[in-house]
Amino acid sequence: MDLNTLLVVGCLCIPFVLATFWAVLDAAQKEFGCFGHKAAWMLVGAVPFIGFVIYLIFGFKKGKPPGSAPSPEK
Repeated sequence: MDLNTLLVVGCLCIPFVLATFWAVLDAAQKEFGCFGHKAAWMLVGAVPFIGFVIYLIFGFKKGKPPGSAPSPEK
């Protein structure tokens, strides 16, 4: 492979790798109610290329920051 091919492949892959790391770390820092849900979202986020998109659409708002007060019941 020549240098241009490596540069193009690197520029295409690096954003996906960084987004995957972000999804896994974000899921690890949030509270999902039980450890099983947290582990499942971490596994979903770790799926290359598509896992972080699924986490961002479906799981990102389900988790709550640690130490946040529960919402009052009406």
